[in-house]
Amino acid sequence: MGLHYLVLLFSSIWIVFSMSKCCAQLQSSQTEVLLQLKKHLEYPKQLEIWKDRWTELCSISSSAQVNVSCKDNFVTSLIILGDKPTQVRDFDGFVIPNQTLSQSFSMDSFVATLSRLTNLRVLSLVSLGIWGPLPDRIHRLFGLEHLDLSSNYLYGSIPPKISTLVNLKTLTLGDNFFNDTIPTLFNSSSNLKVLILKNNRLKGPFPSSILSITTLTYIDISRNQISGSLQDFTGLSSLEQLDLSNNRFDLSLPSMPKALIRLSLSRNSFSGEIPKHYGQLISLQQLDVSFNSLTGTAPAEIFSLPNITYLNLSSNLLSGSLQNHIRCKNQLKFVDISYNKLVGILPYCISNKSENRVVKSDGNCLSGNVQHQNAVPYCTETHVMKKSYRVGIFVGAIVGVLMIIVVLALCIVVTWRRYFTGGMQEQHLLHKTVQDNYSAGFSSDLVTNARYVSETAKLGRQDFPVCRSYSLEELKEATNNFDNSTFMGENLYGKLYKGKLESGIQVVIRCLPLSKKYSIRNFKLRLDLLAKLRHPHLMSLLGHCIDGVIGEHNDTKVYLLYECASNGTFQTYLSGNSSGKIFNWSERLSVLISIAKAVHFLHTGMIPGFFKNRLKINNILLNEQWIAKLSDYGLSIISEETDACGVTGESPNSWQMKKLEDDVYSFGFILFEALVGSSGSAALLNAMASFSSQEDGWKQIVDPVVQATCCRESVFIVISITNKIVSPESWSRPSIEDVLWNLQYASQVQATAEGD
Repeated sequence: MGLHYLVLLFSSIWIVFSMSKCCAQLQSSQTEVLLQLKKHLEYPKQLEIWKDRWTELCSISSSAQVNVSCKDNFVTSLIILGDKPTQVRDFDGFVIPNQTLSQSFSMDSFVATLSRLTNLRVLSLVSLGIWGPLPDRIHRLFGLEHLDLSSNYLYGSIPPKISTLVNLKTLTLGDNFFNDTIPTLFNSSSNLKVLILKNNRLKGPFPSSILSITTLTYIDISRNQISGSLQDFTGLSSLEQLDLSNNRFDLSLPSMPKALIRLSLSRNSFSGEIPKHYGQLISLQQLDVSFNSLTGTAPAEIFSLPNITYLNLSSNLLSGSLQNHIRCKNQLKFVDISYNKLVGILPYCISNKSENRVVKSDGNCLSGNVQHQNAVPYCTETHVMKKSYRVGIFVGAIVGVLMIIVVLALCIVVTWRRYFTGGMQEQHLLHKTVQDNYSAGFSSDLVTNARYVSETAKLGRQDFPVCRSYSLEELKEATNNFDNSTFMGENLYGKLYKGKLESGIQVVIRCLPLSKKYSIRNFKLRLDLLAKLRHPHLMSLLGHCIDGVIGEHNDTKVYLLYECASNGTFQTYLSGNSSGKIFNWSERLSVLISIAKAVHFLHTGMIPGFFKNRLKINNILLNEQWIAKLSDYGLSIISEETDACGVTGESPNSWQMKKLEDDVYSFGFILFEALVGSSGSAALLNAMASFSSQEDGWKQIVDPVVQATCCRESVFIVISITNKIVSPESWSRPSIEDVLWNLQYASQVQATAEGD
């Protein structure tokens, strides 16, 4: 349904923007962006014609699969049709060989590159194996009129900021794996005409905001998991096609606008009667309300609508007889009333099965010369059952009430025992700590029922064993009874030891002393939350060991086992203390991007997010493949934070601010140290003053290694965002997502400069 409409729409878009193609050579920056997109898409065969920066891409890219339109030396239209359509329905966020792009593909970087095509009006990237959450920064393509990312492997939420694309007329995100609720996308000022979100995993209610977009002519949100009731659609006076089939809608069928041409509400849970006004939709050509729970009789008027060609009422609970005076229009080619509870004689215009009309009526109780019918009692047994089983229902109700009373009594006993054996104190402490450690916007109840977004599921699988409980004997064996040779140091969160498990995995073991404030159940809940935080740039928690009885002794200790990073801290390679590897500017950017992704995950990968992570550059570790990973994150949830100092490596001024929970602010100092190459707080403050006081002050402060290997524009992007991060006004600081975008942009600028 609607395929012909989409083909015409796509063809018209292609023709219009092909005619706007300019023969002049693109700006070099625009060509570079297209070639970077080719690299992001892992050199698909469709883009083999994009050979190098001297190729006139606007002149050679006209085909059914690839089209680039240009105007005034800028790309205005980009259409790429790949050969990797979505062929699975159990995609869980992990790479599928030969169907998705590889593990190295980054949706964030890809969209960051796309956003440099600032004049883009048409973007169609179909069946290219693109995977990952769609970043909110897609809204930076503010001139877009047509956006089509269908038949890929996008999941997570539809970014709400798409609604800021005020010129957008077509939004097509069908045949993906979006699995959140539909956000409030647009409002009455929108120009949107076509909205296609079909064949995803969207859930929740149908957003009422869509009903305010009076310009809509086509809506397809079929094959999702949308639930609840539907409101009145008559306000969408221009709507011609609506497909909400294969969802979970219930209650009654909604009212529809008179301009409607095609309507499909099949395979839901609608009940009640077919509205009488459906027989007044004079433009209607196709109506499908099959596989619901509709009751009552079918309105005779829908069979005689002036333009009706397709009518499917099958697999409902329609009853009674069809009126003999029904008159069918000649255009009516298909009628399906099968598998209902209809009785009586089939009307003449339906029983007259001419070569031009297909009629299906099996599974009813129709009389006359109609095959495959049930006996009449089958279609009237509902009333008999109500009468016959009235006594049984009454008895069942009594038994049910008695069972409920027993269950309630048991619940009261269990609850009383729980709260009078420390349960109340446990819940109080859990909620209090949560309120202290997390943003005020979240309820503490969410911790005990943590909801993980799809990014968590995607990143949860690594080459490490599942976090489990270890015995103290196992840890002693791994560390040679905590021999001094395995001692690595000490900080606010306890002592660190290096060990080797029986399986051969190298681990770092942290020993934390605990107070009496936690019960065993409360503390294990917190450990479970930490254990579920898995990300390529976080040091994974591999296990834990509790020595003693929590809440009873002051000497109770907990051991946390983390993966081991063999190449030490990132700070070592910035301060000149390493005799080996030296990080150039590109490599430093790569580390910063990795850690920014980790912080973004901590803030958004779980609800409520993990904040107050004590971000410092010496908590950035490098594994054997030189991949950057963040350590010491989230520990505030299981330990008592104090402002006490005196621990080796800590000082009262090491954080520069009292608001330690501001991760973005702390990340700003990490950026400064990556630029300056020094860890002294005084040097960092001087660096900030130099950056802001004079244009060339950065040359006197920035690490010579950075100056020798950087592109000026790239380093200035980082300096600019860093100055914003350390602003004294916390409200003016950018989000971690904006910081990540700027770092990725700086990396792309640097890569372009190195390629020249």
